[in-house]
This record gives sequence, structure tokens and C-alpha cells, in this order.
Amino acid sequence: MLLVKEAFASRKKSKQADTPVHVAIIMDGNGRWAKKRALPKVAGHKRGADAVRRCVEDSMDLGIKYLTLYAFSSENWNRPENEVNDLMSLLQRYLTKEVDELHEKNIRLNFIGDRSKLSSNILKLLQEAEIKTRDNSRLCLTLALSYGGRAEIIDAARALAEKIKTGEINPEDITEEAFSSHLHTSDIPDPDLIIRTSGEQRISNFLLWQIAYAEFVFLDVLWPDFNREMLERAISEYCGRDRRYGARP
Repeated sequence: MLLVKEAFASRKKSKQADTPVHVAIIMDGNGRWAKKRALPKVAGHKRGADAVRRCVEDSMDLGIKYLTLYAFSSENWNRPENEVNDLMSLLQRYLTKEVDELHEKNIRLNFIGDRSKLSSNILKLLQEAEIKTRDNSRLCLTLALSYGGRAEIIDAARALAEKIKTGEINPEDITEEAFSSHLHTSDIPDPDLIIRTSGEQRISNFLLWQIAYAEFVFLDVLWPDFNREMLERAISEYCGRDRRYGARP
């Protein structure tokens, strides 16, 4: 938690934004990318996985310390069963083949979301990846899987309510910091920059608490085509903004 406080404090020292410490991306457009090419949706998801690899490499090169990717939302379970199965197969393949390489590159893997709906095979791979990479420090890569911002807030509220019920805390002990410490992201700083691809301009239930003071950049590009130039463009736009955190200049 101390590292999170230090990261937040360092960001507030200057009026103009520095390179973001934490970038979070809503990866949108895999299906439309495939449709434009008359390909099955799974082809778009596979190309999207390639874009993830590029984005991780580029983020490290650009000095980003935390990268959070919205990989599968709680609402995505409502998609056709064959598409969900394809996504889960891709995830399992990614965790099986990529973790060793990520570990060698000093990347820590982190996962947020409701794990109760994930298969036992994927849960096992998630746990092994987290344990194997937990001491890595070059980049913290967080994948939001079966994740929903509202559900996360409800979980935190229930946890705090339970502590009040058992007498562990009093209602007046509930502060923003206390609430944040019960979120899935309690050990990483809030995002500085949110990027969404595909031209859509909405949050889609992503990190609703954590994005209170984040900057937003919406790109009219489908996720499989996302590249370093686009990441640099988003960061450049972020760096040109005046972040006041509600205070007067």
C-alpha cells in the first residue's frame, strides 16, 4: 500500500502530466476487425492476442510501470457459447505458453475479477502465474477477467459491512482509503490514463471507483490494429493535459 501512495504522490507534484505510471486499456473491436475481413470472430480474438503482446513490450519500452487490460467483462458471459469457449481457450493457451517468457522479462502477472465462473484449469493457471511472477518489478500486467466494476464495489461494501457486523471496525472508520483497500486493485495505484479502442466512448463497467481522476483517450482503431504509434499518441495527448485533481490552477 505504501508503494501505491508514493506513486500517487509523485504524480501530483507537477501541474502538467508526466508519462503515466498506470495505463488501463479497454480492448475493443476484435469482432468487428474479423467481420470487416469476412473471418470468424475467433480470428479477431487471435489477432487481438497479438496486439496484447505488442502492447506489453511497448509499455515496458515507454516506461509504464502498470498496465491493466480489460480482457473479459462480467457481461461477456452473455455472448454466444461458442465465442466464450473460443475466448477461454485462447486465455488458457496464453497462460500456458506466455507465462515463462513474461517471467523472464521481469513482468508480474495480476488478475482481477470474479474467479468463481472460471474453469478449474484456468484457475490453476492463474494461481500458478501469480505465484511465479509475484516478485517481478519491471511491469505489473493486470488482466481483468470476468470483471465488473459495480460487482467489485459491492464486494468491497459487503466486506466492510461484515467487519462492522463483527465489531472489527466502526462505520466512521470507512474512509476512501479503507474502501480502496478492499477493492481487487488494492495493491496497485489507480490508472492515470484510460484508453479505449474501436471509436466507442463509454466505460463499460470498467474500474468505476479507480478512474475518478483518470484521463481518457478514445481511439478510432480496432484493437487488433493497435500499435506502438497509437500508444505513443495516447500518451502524448495525456502528457499535454493539465491534471489539477479538482484544485484551482
